[in-house]
Amino acid sequence: IANGEYEEALELVKDKIPLPASLGRVCPHPCEEECRRGLIDEPVSIQWLKRFVADQDLDDIERFIPEVGEDTGKSVAIIGGGPMGLSAAYFLRQMGHAVTVFESMPKAGGMLRYGIPEYRLPKEVLDDEIATIEMMGAEIITNTKVGVDIPFETIHDEYDAVLLGIGAWISTGTGCPGEDADGVIGGIDFLRKVVRNEPIELGKKVAIVGGGNTAMDACRTAVRLGADEVYNIYRRTKDEMPADMVEIEEAEEEGVIFKNLTNPLEIVKDENGHVKEVVLQCMELGEPDESGRRRPVPIEGKTETIALDNVILAIGQAVDASIFDCDKTRKGAIAYDKETFMTSVPGVFAGGDCGNDKISIAVEAIADAKKATDIIDAYLAGETVKYEQPYFVTRDDITEKTFEDREKMCRPEMPQLSPEQRKGNFSEVIPDGYTPEEAEQEANRCLECGCHDYFECKLIDLAHQYDVEPSRFAGDKNTIEYDDEHPFIVRDPNKCILCGLCVRVCDEVMGIGALGLVNRGFDTVVKPNLEKPLIKSGCISCGQCVSVCPTGALQENQSVAKEVPVKTDHTLTTCSFCSVGCSLDLETYSDMLVKANPDKEGPVNAGLSCGKGKFGFDCSMLEGKLDTPMIKDGDGFRYTDYHEAFVMVAKKTEALATKYGKDAVAVAI
Repeated sequence: IANGEYEEALELVKDKIPLPASLGRVCPHPCEEECRRGLIDEPVSIQWLKRFVADQDLDDIERFIPEVGEDTGKSVAIIGGGPMGLSAAYFLRQMGHAVTVFESMPKAGGMLRYGIPEYRLPKEVLDDEIATIEMMGAEIITNTKVGVDIPFETIHDEYDAVLLGIGAWISTGTGCPGEDADGVIGGIDFLRKVVRNEPIELGKKVAIVGGGNTAMDACRTAVRLGADEVYNIYRRTKDEMPADMVEIEEAEEEGVIFKNLTNPLEIVKDENGHVKEVVLQCMELGEPDESGRRRPVPIEGKTETIALDNVILAIGQAVDASIFDCDKTRKGAIAYDKETFMTSVPGVFAGGDCGNDKISIAVEAIADAKKATDIIDAYLAGETVKYEQPYFVTRDDITEKTFEDREKMCRPEMPQLSPEQRKGNFSEVIPDGYTPEEAEQEANRCLECGCHDYFECKLIDLAHQYDVEPSRFAGDKNTIEYDDEHPFIVRDPNKCILCGLCVRVCDEVMGIGALGLVNRGFDTVVKPNLEKPLIKSGCISCGQCVSVCPTGALQENQSVAKEVPVKTDHTLTTCSFCSVGCSLDLETYSDMLVKANPDKEGPVNAGLSCGKGKFGFDCSMLEGKLDTPMIKDGDGFRYTDYHEAFVMVAKKTEALATKYGKDAVAVAI
């Protein structure tokens, strides 16, 4: 995005996220909590940037559709058309498998459609993203409830594999007396009725019990449906609420009354069995529980009573897995192996909310789909594999001080409707995302704090291939202080594994000897000659040390605005800096020149190049380059057109050939 490569950015996002326009609106973005930009000002808005590129694509006539693999002859049935099921269909189609999604509701989308209100996620956006998955060849059959409209056994017999992604659609209660009163409804049931325009008898005084995003959605929906008083009842404080803080703040702006540190003790019925009032137990925070949050403890003898017309219970959800003949969890959900996603029935897999008693956010369900489809793909090929978490280095030594030299630059402000504009309708709260200028500004806030060589690093590739466990060799590591300002080479000796390849290629191949091994034993380090800066050590900027380095200890100083992990095209070409004719392997992506590597089979240079060949390959892209012909005129030059320039070259060349013979003329381009 920072480079203005929006289509490429979308392709990168959709490698993992099939529904970025939807998630760009509703995801609670746990990824942003890990962003180190937050140590300076605030994290990069990963969520809104994904929305930006996805919206750009949905507005485009030629929408991006991932390439579908060659037909494998295998078929997969997916039960449940929520984020898990839709994502699995998306990934399996790319693998070439036939996919059919069975959805019990009138439209696919699952919780994204029926559990999230229109003002947060317009259903037109979701429809567009689902349409892309259908364009890839996935068949989606709606209004078909497995176990009612079609037996599960039929599906199991007719398909080569089955994936269960049915979600958790049962609202759970608090267990307090009076929950069976008329006017008590589950949070998910309430939101689903609103989306489907089903009749709801909602009074003027409504209480929502719970502190998650579903509870906030129910609160804000009740406001929009015209309730005069909307209470949120939660047994902890706002700080302990699992809901997004933005959701809590916006609910409060819209008039929701928060009754924190209270818990329903009893729902009192009137003479007709309808909700009349709720008795609340007042609470205080005690010691932390297993979740790390302070446990709410009842204050003996202290209660509060509120007159109400409705109570909406949004405290939890459960799974109805009764029709599936496979092992169940203690709570009645589907049990599956967390490494293979396989249930107790061979060929039947599960993930997302429907199993192992976990309730996922949408992006976690999509992650399950990505992992499970890789395993299903292997299963269809007759292999049995397990999901293994890739090894990544984690660091605990990075603090605010690490980036204290960086300028503070907060996010561009995202405009949204005012509380008064929001309360009376279901219009999208944030109707417009970033402009291209704002998106590029926000993307440029990224610190690029990861290893820039990650996608080319031989070490991490081999570590994954051979299941290396670095923790077995953990111990003290010397941090090497260095100060190096090289125009073309980025050096980080703390990533060096002392393989010595850079020292050998500089000495034995190039005959320069700019690098060498200093000290002995655990103190050994590669340093430039006489411990000078590399540029002053005799280095000729040939880049051979970069080419042989297996890690990120030596890298090209890229000239692109933002280095990005992209799959480059390789073109064998001839260096145009001089007439020697060195062969180069030029790497490009779209209209970006990324890097040049000397061709190992080059007849002239045999894998070698000078600094200009290695690092000057993009000189044609630089500002101020000569792009109009000039002819010498007296003591200076004058601009001319190409016709006059070519005529002059032809005449001068012909004159030289006539005078000295044709062998005296050579042309270098």
